[in-house]
Amino acid sequence: MSPVVLRGLAAPAVVAALTAVAALAFGAGTAIAVLATGSGAIIAFHVWQLARLERWASEPQDVDAPEGHASWREPMAALYRRVRARQLHQADLAATIERFRRAAEALPDGMLIMDSANRVQWANQRAQMHLGLDLPRDIGAALANLARQPVLVRYVDSEAYNESVVFDSQREPGATLSVQIVPFGIEEKLLISRDISRLEAVARMRRDFIANVSHELKTPLTVVTGFVETLQDLELEPHQRRRYLQLMQEQARNMQRLVDDLLTLSSLESEQNPLADTPFAVVPLLLALSADAKALSAGRHTIALDIGHAAMVTGSRDELASAFGNLISNAIRYTPDGGTITLHWQVAADGTGEFAVEDTGIGIAPEHVPRLTERFYRVDRSRSRASGGTGLGLAIVKHVLLRHQAELDVMSEIARGSTFTAHLPAKRVRRVAEPEGAAQAAPASTSN
Repeated sequence: MSPVVLRGLAAPAVVAALTAVAALAFGAGTAIAVLATGSGAIIAFHVWQLARLERWASEPQDVDAPEGHASWREPMAALYRRVRARQLHQADLAATIERFRRAAEALPDGMLIMDSANRVQWANQRAQMHLGLDLPRDIGAALANLARQPVLVRYVDSEAYNESVVFDSQREPGATLSVQIVPFGIEEKLLISRDISRLEAVARMRRDFIANVSHELKTPLTVVTGFVETLQDLELEPHQRRRYLQLMQEQARNMQRLVDDLLTLSSLESEQNPLADTPFAVVPLLLALSADAKALSAGRHTIALDIGHAAMVTGSRDELASAFGNLISNAIRYTPDGGTITLHWQVAADGTGEFAVEDTGIGIAPEHVPRLTERFYRVDRSRSRASGGTGLGLAIVKHVLLRHQAELDVMSEIARGSTFTAHLPAKRVRRVAEPEGAAQAAPASTSN
């Protein structure tokens, strides 16, 4: 027999024994009184325990079970253990749910849970930001009544969730969102939103790049093809033939320059092409750049060289020569004959190196300046093509300077000229004393 039953029978057994003793000693009346008193006490005790149990059952779930007495001790202790186990289990579940909520909040994507009627049940902060929701206010509302994008509303109502839907965000100008719904559970749906603005920008740049390369190659290829067909089909005078071949050679050189610049850009962007950090003297480089500028100008401009301080620069001499050379060639292309182009070099007070190309050219309107380093971006396409530019020079400058932790600053005024300044970080520049006789070898200012 159960120990609990035995303890429950102990009190009635005692009452029965006392009743029997009273009957033998004092008679039936006393025995009945003893029996009635003992039975009433037992009943009152159990009623009191039941009342305590009833009060506990009506209280909040996190209240511990009351302590039992006598025969109620084991049942109450069992209830207490059961309640504690349930509380621990609920605490574990709550911690698990909170952990999943925190994980959902940490995701870079938006997560929104809907019921079978597409009513909002829960959403992380990113989803609220993407879709313009306020969870405390919008919970339980139909998503179709909250979303401002018709494309999203049609997608939610379509029940065809095999593919995602892409649309422009109305809350964040310029942002593009991708949304896909995944049914789960019995009648619930998970909406995943993702900001793909950067991916779209990369895809757009790739499309523009291919279109621009195709466009830049199409014109010289058309010219070359036309002249080849002419040479094949017609008998030409020797001077005409030489003229056509000369034009074909010019177009071939244009294509070669374009391919060379594309390969240079590809090399600069490649992770397999680490920067060659080698110290070199900047003055010989400046003298070589000045000589190249005079050769390219062919006497059409005044080329001046202003060397403020001699210095050693740590980096890739070839890459910096290419970047500085592109700045110089651009200045020559866009400066009318008779203009002045000045090459400046100095070590600033903070130790940074500054190479500047100042011209008296046609200048650049302010709205074009932020886009100058984009590939194939031209302020005036017809003029740029006529001047022989590929549209990649400043893009090369940008990538070379990025590899050297340097910056490009542009100041320009229409009809007054432009100044392009490359700022090299102080850690890459070390000012040195000019050797005796340097003034004669490398004058502070030279011109053709």
